[in-house]
Amino acid sequence: MQKKNKGALNLAGLVLFLLALPFFFGMGGGAFAMAEVLPGQAAASFLPYTEKTESLSAKVFGTKDVEFSQTPAVTKGGRTLSVSAEEMARLRDFSYLRSSYYIIDSRTALLPSDIDAEEALGLDFSIKKTTKEPKILIFHTHAHEGFADSDMSKGLSEGIWGAGEELKRILEEEYGIGVLHDDGQYDVVNGKGQITGAYERMEPPIRKILAEHPSIEVCIDLHRDGVGDSTRLVTNINGKPCAQVMFFNGLCRLNKNGTTQAISGLENPYLKENLAFSLQMKKAADALYPGFSRKIYLNAYRFSLHMLPRSTLIEVGAQTNTKAEIWNAMEPLAKALASVLTEQ
Repeated sequence: MQKKNKGALNLAGLVLFLLALPFFFGMGGGAFAMAEVLPGQAAASFLPYTEKTESLSAKVFGTKDVEFSQTPAVTKGGRTLSVSAEEMARLRDFSYLRSSYYIIDSRTALLPSDIDAEEALGLDFSIKKTTKEPKILIFHTHAHEGFADSDMSKGLSEGIWGAGEELKRILEEEYGIGVLHDDGQYDVVNGKGQITGAYERMEPPIRKILAEHPSIEVCIDLHRDGVGDSTRLVTNINGKPCAQVMFFNGLCRLNKNGTTQAISGLENPYLKENLAFSLQMKKAADALYPGFSRKIYLNAYRFSLHMLPRSTLIEVGAQTNTKAEIWNAMEPLAKALASVLTEQ
């Protein structure tokens, strides 16, 4: 009888917990429940796929992408900006900037005080090129993300980690920038796929790498997106089918009925630099390869962007892309990165 009552109490507790979930999410409890899981990122190749539907998970402020105008550049502080005077005038309008360059998750909000386009495009992110020591760290919070024709039983090289190896090769061989590529597997616990908590598990070893290699100035957390099965994120560059890329930022605050509130414990001292860095890379990609870069995605949480000013999270294609499309994308991505980091 005692065991039966205990079982009934456990069942009642479970029911109450499930009924309370919507309440906790409405009050920001999602920060705990989600553990900073990217939209669409729970779809590592060995896990059940969770579809990302932007129309449900995000507010899209404007849907028409801006075509880059190949006109003379303007300068600020001695640094050349890949933007025309006409476009800079438009970028000073925050509504235009927000609608033309960003997709903003409904759980957060981009504020005018977050980013001044002229200031952001004028920041100097250039680094000194060398292959004698690493200048860029590439890592993968979700190392087991695979693609349409990946056979992840053959190893990490079949998925996003393999794409990171190709990006490393191009940056070193073609642009003379030393890269350290981390092979940590933070989406695995005791041999089993575990997305939840990956960002918390990632940070100590990544900080250790940064401490051991003070020459590193750039952190790239490389992912692939998760989309509906009918969505194909592909463009053509130099006659090759290439997966599109998306630069990603976390704003470290929730939007509650139109009022923003910082998420305690998820602060980022480099938020302004992160936003400027992604905007510069978006502009560089648009200038070099129109249609290659999707709009910048802004989420409420912090993810892996708080350890260096030059930190970025990049999603390359999605689970519906082929490996060839992903690998082909590494060349234009490397060129866009080099154009920001070396003023090429």
